[in-house]
Amino acid sequence: MKIYNTLTRKKEEFQPIEEGKVRMYVCGPTVYNYIHIGNARPMIIFDTFRRYLEYKGYEVNYVSNFTDVDDKIIKEAIEEGITAEDVSARFIAECKKDMADLNLKPATTHPLATQEIDGMIEMIKTLIEKGYAYAAADGTVYYRTRKFEGYGKLSHKNIDDLEAGHRNIKVTGDLKEDPLDFVLWKPKKDGEPYWESPWCEGRPGWHIECSVMAKKYLGDTIDIHAGGEDLIFPHHENEIAQSEAANGVPFAHYWMHNGFLNINNQKMSKSLGNFFTVREIGEKYDLQVLRFFMLSAHYRTPLNFSAELMDAAKSGLERVLTAADNLKHLSGAAKTGHMTDEEKAAFSASEDFVKKFEAAMEDDANTADAVSAVFELVKFANSNTSSENSKEYLDALYDRLNTLCGVLGIRVERKEEILDTEIEGLIAERQAARKEKNFARADEIRDLLLEKGIVLEDTREGVKWKRA
Repeated sequence: MKIYNTLTRKKEEFQPIEEGKVRMYVCGPTVYNYIHIGNARPMIIFDTFRRYLEYKGYEVNYVSNFTDVDDKIIKEAIEEGITAEDVSARFIAECKKDMADLNLKPATTHPLATQEIDGMIEMIKTLIEKGYAYAAADGTVYYRTRKFEGYGKLSHKNIDDLEAGHRNIKVTGDLKEDPLDFVLWKPKKDGEPYWESPWCEGRPGWHIECSVMAKKYLGDTIDIHAGGEDLIFPHHENEIAQSEAANGVPFAHYWMHNGFLNINNQKMSKSLGNFFTVREIGEKYDLQVLRFFMLSAHYRTPLNFSAELMDAAKSGLERVLTAADNLKHLSGAAKTGHMTDEEKAAFSASEDFVKKFEAAMEDDANTADAVSAVFELVKFANSNTSSENSKEYLDALYDRLNTLCGVLGIRVERKEEILDTEIEGLIAERQAARKEKNFARADEIRDLLLEKGIVLEDTREGVKWKRA
């Protein structure tokens, strides 16, 4: 398996630290509002990669945090007249709901920054003892960026060309030894949450949070660290500096970063009116469509979001689900149990699509080509099945399709649809009209059902229906 490593800027053969096990850290959201579709891209991409690793037999320790103390959370709390803890707790719950609707597997651990403060204070102490950090007169603790020899190795930036990296943290520049130094701990302001520390009552800087949570739940050195490409600098660059200076060993062997998501070829922003939350998209589409859309391009490429592309993803997903429905329907009506020799040969031929799927995923998690392999399997299933086939053959094809879609996090089992009494009665009435050769009434009922969003399909195996 090859992974494109941001650190080396090339594809490398994946070799885990421990045979059969993978330690993976993915930066999670800051929980001050509903997650937006830009947040959803890394969640979906790296959840899919995790699923593939597990499909290949790896035991994956997957850690993804919630940043639950931050300037934006505090601002939201002040505006609402509630505590920062109330804001973060509410939006963690909302985020988990969206994650479930996107069919994201829960992380092995979802640590909260506020529950790991003691570990952050300990790492900052270590950095001060080693000379990599210092406390200013006001209690702010800074990291000595220039002291870390490898600074810039992830972002491939020259340290002399860099500006200090921090996340909306306002500090007095005069207290720094160097403009490039970044904050590890900062004093409280009135009305802000704070913790006791050897330097002042305050709270941690953003970057130290992930360094500490990765260390606690995965170890000093981890296999894979992942996130959006906007995190490469300064966040991930600063994580490396902190972790490697404190722990004395390499922080992560492989760095994976997904490309940006644009909206109608523009950057998503509230000022442009093109800012969409996952919850808003869920009002228009099943979120399986959003997931399918996100997997339609290679994760490192920029991805453009538009209504047209979402509709195309919806149609593509419908092809897959319809094929799965058809296999289940045929299996339920199958007259024979075991495969014939001809069916065994056909099923064996379908192994080619599994190989294509795996080859795509082995090549730097190329989900676009993996989806193409699924479409080929769908076409094969549609062309090589009928009511004459055995149940064993039909079930084997269904299981193969279900397994590959499962790696992508796509559910082929539709949500159970329940028709109300009126619609059930109309379908029964239409069947009776057809038997009586009253085709005008049968067509009238079909049109009426279509108006209600129910599409009927007459097949040799009977009437099938689906929602439009």
